[in-house]
Amino acid sequence: MLSPSTFRELISGQRRGGLAAIARFGLRLTEFPYTWAVRWRNRRFDLGRLPISHVDVPVISVGNLTLGGTGKTPVVEWLARWFRQRQVRVSILSRGYGAGHSGMNDEALQLALNLEDVPHLQNADRVVSAQIAMEEFFTQLILLDDGFQHRRLARDLDVVLLDALEPFGWEHVFPRGTLREPLTGLARASAVLLSRAELLTPAERLQIKQRVTKLAPQAEWAEITHAPQILINADGQTTALDSLRTARVAAFCGLGNPTGFRHTLRQLGYDVVYFQEFPDHYTYQRADIQSLTDQFSQLEIQAILCTQKDLVKISLSQLGKIPLWAIKIGIEFVEGKEELERLLAPLAERAARVEYDELK
Repeated sequence: MLSPSTFRELISGQRRGGLAAIARFGLRLTEFPYTWAVRWRNRRFDLGRLPISHVDVPVISVGNLTLGGTGKTPVVEWLARWFRQRQVRVSILSRGYGAGHSGMNDEALQLALNLEDVPHLQNADRVVSAQIAMEEFFTQLILLDDGFQHRRLARDLDVVLLDALEPFGWEHVFPRGTLREPLTGLARASAVLLSRAELLTPAERLQIKQRVTKLAPQAEWAEITHAPQILINADGQTTALDSLRTARVAAFCGLGNPTGFRHTLRQLGYDVVYFQEFPDHYTYQRADIQSLTDQFSQLEIQAILCTQKDLVKISLSQLGKIPLWAIKIGIEFVEGKEELERLLAPLAERAARVEYDELK
């Protein structure tokens, strides 16, 4: 099985030679039926042949055009906080892909830790989840986490993230590229956010914006960075990011696109002597923890680093005798914050008017 990085090296053309070319050709052949199936499904929704359910509260979807991590979770957290600051009761709905024995996947566990007053429901049938959110939590607004391709539930706003590292999925639908659907699907977006914008020059960002404008002329544009905030461990203890600036560290992650985490480590100036990748949404078993502990104990390192998504599933403050820290990430706007807030404001006003008899 290819690691996420190896897969991206293959589809991007970084891997050269006859075997790589043959592999890309095989993936290209597989791309055709997958693309046809996605187009056919979207077409049926567009023509009303597949039902779309409406609910009585505003719905905002946060999603991707590509596979892997574009940094949705910090954006969902930012949106939830934005509405909570305006006294709107928010619920988050997600499919729950990769959920472990707790019944919650890594994203839900992370959001539950960072948003104690926001319910998170995980169910492949998000129409059912929406009804539960309203009946049991009296929610006034719903956030769909990873909902752009989930079209059964009508939404008032579609926020789509593009990763600066691969904004257009290498121009191919999976498995030849990382697009979840053809680029024409971006026309459904209400707002497009370029994540990890700091990785590109202003000219490169403008080039992407111009292409997005052609694909989705109605969509607002924003650029964000995923800014490291603090180091946190499983016991809730925190320490400053620069506390490990001169230390030798090892790192691991289970992300769809680990390149972003690698960049964060470089950005922070950490001396990473070893890095290990796991598949996206990986469920760590006892054997994995022991293997990591054994590997890292042989290295002359002062700390081990991972993402918050990894930490919430491991729930250990150290591996062996070595401290384990996660890098807590938040978003900062480079541009487009006011434009996005102009889209959110009417939904906040509408949500505030939602009343439940049980609360009167």
